[in-house]
Parts: sequence; C-alpha cells; structure tokens
Amino acid sequence: MAAILELENISKQFPGVKALDNVHFEVNAGEVHALLGENGAGKSTLIKIISGVHKPDTGTMKLDGQPVSFNNPREAQQAGIATIYQELSLYPELTVAENIFMGHAPRRKFGPFEAVQWGKANEQAREILASLDIHDLDVRRKVGTLTVGNRQRVEIAKALSLNARILIMDEPTAALTEADVVRLFDIVRKLRERGVGIIYISHRLHEVFELADRVTVLRDGQYVGTRPVDKTLTENDLVSMMVGRTIDNLFPKLDTEIGPPVLEVRHLSRKPMTRDVSFKICAGEIVGLAGLVGSGRSEVAQVIFGINPAESGEILIDGKPVTIKNPGQAMNHGIAYVPEDRGTQGLVRQMRIRENVSMSVLKAIRAGIFINRRAERSLAVSTIKQLNIRAYSMEQVVNKLSGGNQQKVVVGKWLASKPRILIMDEPTRGIDVGAKAEIHRLMSELAREGLAVLMISSELPEILGMSDRILVMRGGRIVAEFSRDEATQERIATAMMSESISANGSSATEAALSGSKAL
Repeated sequence: MAAILELENISKQFPGVKALDNVHFEVNAGEVHALLGENGAGKSTLIKIISGVHKPDTGTMKLDGQPVSFNNPREAQQAGIATIYQELSLYPELTVAENIFMGHAPRRKFGPFEAVQWGKANEQAREILASLDIHDLDVRRKVGTLTVGNRQRVEIAKALSLNARILIMDEPTAALTEADVVRLFDIVRKLRERGVGIIYISHRLHEVFELADRVTVLRDGQYVGTRPVDKTLTENDLVSMMVGRTIDNLFPKLDTEIGPPVLEVRHLSRKPMTRDVSFKICAGEIVGLAGLVGSGRSEVAQVIFGINPAESGEILIDGKPVTIKNPGQAMNHGIAYVPEDRGTQGLVRQMRIRENVSMSVLKAIRAGIFINRRAERSLAVSTIKQLNIRAYSMEQVVNKLSGGNQQKVVVGKWLASKPRILIMDEPTRGIDVGAKAEIHRLMSELAREGLAVLMISSELPEILGMSDRILVMRGGRIVAEFSRDEATQERIATAMMSESISANGSSATEAALSGSKAL
C-alpha cells in the first residue's frame, strides 16, 4: 500500500526544548495509523507540522511522493489535510451547515456581487452527513445546542466538505459518552473504507487495538518505532515503547489505616442534578464516585466546594455542620477541588507555573500588600520536584506544558493549600499512561498521610483500582455503594444503568450514610 503522506528526519526546536528530533512517520490511504506517546513526547508538534501550524527546522514532508511545505493551515487544508483537535473549533451561534461550509460555502454571482446559496449549502450538508449515516442532525440547528458527540460529527463533516484525504484526530473520544464513542468508531471505519488516511491520537490503548492498522510511538521527541496492530502486539509492548520501561502497577494503591469521618454530606440537594445526596469520607480513605455522564457526579463536587451552593441539606466537617456558600469558605474548611476541565477551571494558562502554583495561597505568602517572591519561588520549586513536573523552569507558561504536566500543576496548586479533603474530578483524563501512574501514586500517598479523597472518574478500572469504597450515581442520586472487596466492573455498570439498591441490600441513602462501616 502506497503512502500518501511521508515525513522523514523531522526536527523542531523551541526555546529551551527540542520538541522533535529526527522523527519518521507515514500514513497510507485507507489506513488508521495511531500516534502514541506520553504527554510531551512530541505528538502535538508533529501534527501541527503536518497541518501547517509549524514548519520543521529540518527534514522533509512528502504528499503523494512529492515534497511539500505549508506556510499556514489553509495551505494544508487545500492539500487535503484536515485536523480535528480535542477542543473543537466550531462557532456555537452558527448552524450546522454554516459551520460545515465556513469559508467555502457555495456562492452565486449577481453581476459584480456574490451571494451565499444557503439552500444549496443546507442540501450539501445533509448529503455529507448522510454519507456518514448521520440522519438525525438538523443542519439548520445552532451548533451550540448540540451534544459534544454531535459537534464532533459536524467537525468530521466539515473536514469532508474540504475533500480531506488525510484526517488527523486528536483525542477524539476524551469527552464522549460510550454511545458516542461507538458511533465515532463506525464513522472512522467508513472513512477508512473510502480511502481516507487517518492519523489517530489517543491515550486509550484499547482504542488503538480496536481501530488502528499500525501504531507509531514517540518518546521525548524521538521516533521509537512503528508496529502493525496484530496479535503479536500487546498493551505492555506499547507502554514499554512509550515510557521506556514497564509499568508494573498502574494503580499503586497503598494499604492505609482508615480514620474517623472528615467530610459528611446529608441530604444535599441542588436541582436539577443533585438530589438528596448523602455520604461520608474518612481520613485516609479514597472514595470513588462513578456514574454515567450527566448522572450528577461533577455537580455534587461543585456543591460541596461552593461553586453552586446547596439549596438544602447539610455539610459537616469533623462532625460539625459548616456553611459553604462559595469556594473561599470551602478552602477555609480545608477542601480542595481539582476540576474536570483543567484548562478553563483549574489553571490560568497564560500565566507561569510559579504564578499558578501560588494562586491558592496568596494570603499565606504575601508581605503586606506585596507577594513574597522568594516564598513563591520556593513553593514552585518544591512543587515541581514533588510532582515531577517536566518544564524547563518555574517561569514556563502553563499553556506550553503537556496535558499531564498541566494536570500536575493543578494538583500542586491545591496541595499548596494543605487541604484535609481533596476532591479530584477526572484526575487522569487526557493524560498518558506514565502520568496516570504518577497521579495515582500521589493520590495513594496523600491518603496514607491522612487526606480524605473523593475521586470522580468515568474509567471503571481507575475506580476499581484506586478506591477503598465506591459510590454510584444516577439521576442526581447515590444509588449504590460497594466496598473495595465487593466491587466488580459488572456490578458498578449495572448500578450506573439500572434501578438498584446497595450491595448489602439496604437503600442507597442508608448505605451511603453508613460511611466506612463496610470496610
């Protein structure tokens, strides 16, 4: 099979870091070629070179065997290369059809003037969607009203409207429900059958085995190797290629003595997504909170942290009722919150590591009306060392860090406040397997030091691997509770999707209020 895109000896350097060093990569027509590597391995830089965002310092890129060089993304698009980034680039106030044909809508001349033929654009948009077996999407509907899965389908249709021959998909399933993932995979297979070459980037290794024909691994900006995805390839092989070592324990759960309850919520409600929620978390305990997207998991965390204060119910710290109407009050009670969306809620990405890490403790490091810069620098240095943050210095802008290292900065910011209760919402979403193991190890160590940890996750292996106790939410309520020994993937999934009671036969509220008695 002939390669439609070839990259040879590609190198790219930015101030203080060599992002790519003599990298090779190719993709064939009708192939799904997975691109893997830890955060910071060079994947993003490579796809930005392919899509015209960056130009390589050295090396050559060939399209259909002919050398090419793109000065900007539009030139790459005109050559048939389209990129769907993790954060979709759509206009929420425009319709589906308007987004699909943005910049290249069908036009008709009226003398010296031109007018967009919106009727024709709507018709062509329907045809493109129908070619992907998408028949339930109104092309006149505003994109901002669509689900994440449907917005992603609009992005794919937009790429096809540009006659894309090469489609780059960067973490396409990161924010999708399971049903949306299934539909996306069907679309990817259809595109492969049409002869589209697909570059697929994901941290979820099972997706590679389900979709990819070949896989290429980068590590520290260097080419490690390319392997066919067949029966001889294992997940351990890929992990070893990515991190340069085997990861024997992705879930390094330490045995910890469980102490008395630190946080308790009783009949907590804030409609529509938090309804009569009750549970306890003890010192040294990691409580996993599972549930489908939309079950109310994140909303519970936001109520506890005071982002959306409770309308009714109680929050108790060390058995004493407290009032939490805003995040400041939550912090005063020793609660820290690592949010699901680190980019918009956890960080100020235009600021430096040093500035982000100190953000939660500015009162503690101030000198009068000024910030004690020596204390701030000392805090940043210790955080970088403790969490193994890969950066050239504390002055590096956070937006230039990999996703895994950005997540470590968020965690570091909250650890600086010395919390007693740590809420982590999707703590390892969008980060590589090596960084996941580091976050898990840190979480376990913090629990051993006596922190009470509430971990919200969509990944059942993570829930099972790290939790001392597991709560399941559905429809804004706690519907089941399992001890670590009782929990299985099947039992949790059943509770997530159907009416059930807790593992010991009691009602969900009774089980939740029993706290750590099952342990």
